[in-house]
Amino acid sequence: MNRVLGNAGVSTGASSGLPSAIAAERDRWVLWLPVALGLGIAGYFSLPHEPPPWLAVASPVLLAAALVLRRQPWGPVLIGLAALAGGFSLAQIRTIAVEAPVLERRMGPVTVSGTIETASLNRRGTWRITISQARISGVPPELTPRRIRIGVRSSDAGLQPGRIFSVRAILQPPLAPVIPGGFDFARRAWYRQLGAVGFAVSRPTIAPARDPPGPRARIDLLRQRIVQRIANVLPGEEGAIAAALTTGERGAIPETVLIAMRDAGLAHLLAISGLHFSLVAALLFGGLRAALAAVPFIALRFPIKKWAAAGALGGALVYLLISGASIPTQRAFIMLSVVLLAVMLDRAAISMRLVAFAAAAVLLIAPESLLGASFQMSFAAVIALVAFYETVSGRLAGWRADAGLARRIALYALGVGLTTLIAGLATGPYAIYHFNRFAVFGIVANVLAVPITGLWIMPCAILAFLLMPLELEALALQPMGWGIAAVVAVAKTVSSWPSAVLLVPAMPAAFLALATCGGLWLCLWRGRLRVLGVIPILAAVLTGARERPPDILTGLDPGAIAVRLADGLAIAPGTRRFTREYWLRSAGFGEPAPWPDGRAATSSALACDGIGCFLRRGPNSVAIALDRAALMEDCHKATLLIASVRVARKRCRTPGTLIDLRQRRREGALAIWLEQDGPRVLSARQVRGERPWVAQYWRKRLTKRP
Repeated sequence: MNRVLGNAGVSTGASSGLPSAIAAERDRWVLWLPVALGLGIAGYFSLPHEPPPWLAVASPVLLAAALVLRRQPWGPVLIGLAALAGGFSLAQIRTIAVEAPVLERRMGPVTVSGTIETASLNRRGTWRITISQARISGVPPELTPRRIRIGVRSSDAGLQPGRIFSVRAILQPPLAPVIPGGFDFARRAWYRQLGAVGFAVSRPTIAPARDPPGPRARIDLLRQRIVQRIANVLPGEEGAIAAALTTGERGAIPETVLIAMRDAGLAHLLAISGLHFSLVAALLFGGLRAALAAVPFIALRFPIKKWAAAGALGGALVYLLISGASIPTQRAFIMLSVVLLAVMLDRAAISMRLVAFAAAAVLLIAPESLLGASFQMSFAAVIALVAFYETVSGRLAGWRADAGLARRIALYALGVGLTTLIAGLATGPYAIYHFNRFAVFGIVANVLAVPITGLWIMPCAILAFLLMPLELEALALQPMGWGIAAVVAVAKTVSSWPSAVLLVPAMPAAFLALATCGGLWLCLWRGRLRVLGVIPILAAVLTGARERPPDILTGLDPGAIAVRLADGLAIAPGTRRFTREYWLRSAGFGEPAPWPDGRAATSSALACDGIGCFLRRGPNSVAIALDRAALMEDCHKATLLIASVRVARKRCRTPGTLIDLRQRRREGALAIWLEQDGPRVLSARQVRGERPWVAQYWRKRLTKRP
């Protein structure tokens, strides 16, 4: 890949046809190939309709043309276009390859049976069971989802991977976004071939597996046993966090701890990521290399550094399997593998080219990961850190030369602080976009907690794994619990400080796109050209500042309605807890404003009684009919009528816009802005388009079947 771009456009004409600053950075051009790949993937997912299949063959044609014409002046441009088309094709092919039936509507109670694929217990005492080879009573096999996830309240210890599971349950399609432009759970489920979710309404029936458990079931059983053995030694929040760090099972972590870790900027320590894989690999690499170096016969005759790297890679692979091999952990393992393979091949362990190669590898395997916060934040942090240390590495090396113990400790603390600061700045736009919050004191919390994690908790975790076959894991788990308690104490202390969290309303997609473009431009170039990256970053800030939150939100449930008032977001009592929390977060509020009930005096512009509400804002008069009894009056005076029931439009002659329950369920969640020229409505269906993971798309596919 480097050779292709290095030979591209080497003629004088090509150089004179490019800006001199870009031509001088020819050795960095290759870094933009994964960016072009990502742009193609993003282009595919931004389409309102599924593209025709023939577009998938465009990238091979462009790539062949680029290889033939790479020495022409416009050869690099053609290579970039080929990478962009390749990203588009990859995403399209991946979508087709994972196609599996999706439940078209809510149904049940029905009998659901299948083989338990995964089973995890959450903090509320509910098992989350994913079954494969599923069967649903009354549903033909060709229309049955490949995987189904069911919540089960049970104390039965037999809920283990590989066993046959049967239960009466209520099922529905994977959840659509609860706000237009919000996280699309159904899209994520599509790429996991998860076609239905639901909850049990009866006691499950469990039978032994008909066949011996496969490799995946055996690994999941091992994970369950590890979680249980950790809980036996460390009950409570320390054991729950220890299980999360070793097996990836975070369901048992108390909600208060999750909130404290999130508000302190330490949530990344709970999810197995590149940091954890790096710590495990570094500890294994250092320990193996030291052990081999202690034997002169081996140290003087064999490449012990490469052997240690191979051993660290093997240990990281075991960690990947034990942690569940989720998409984020697979990505972290790929990045780490690139680094360790570079060590074994006598290449620089950390470089921007290796980061680019790792990003391309991840996108080739799972193009949909580009849309996830995990991919975006991890690569943003790594790219920013590599770019920063590329710039200051010479100066840091001079500071470390002949440094004593005190200076080394000070340099370590400085390194942790700088790393946290750079990573925090790089991931800040993504935290704001995806989670609507920014941990103000995150650098302080990380400077305190990351050394404890790296120097105490993770070494104890590795030692616990090694001692488990001897049933001596308590010797390592008890000290591990002390370290975890210290990190939780840091999180609770920092998160309790005034203004520890900055809450911001939802940002538009343009904000993230501009911030990403600016950040990549700053990091991938090395000369004066990089300064231009500040322009899109400033544009992102201005775009976010100009974004106006919606005045009214509605959900799929009849009573799911929220109204933005002067003192916050008021949410109707009939709104589900999950929707309520998501709406508050997207609005940038921690707590809802009170919803008027008509029984107490209120200064709110929203007036309610038992059957409906009325809001007047500028030229707009909004009626919210919670009951049919409110329609008679509201149909004649409201410029916007939102009804929680189906409305016969012939009988309801409103002078403005009518949104009834039929439209809300057809269009999905709605965001409404009350403007001078009338209400402006945006639906989740408009944003999502007609894509395979949308229920309407699948319903149309079903109607076309012979």
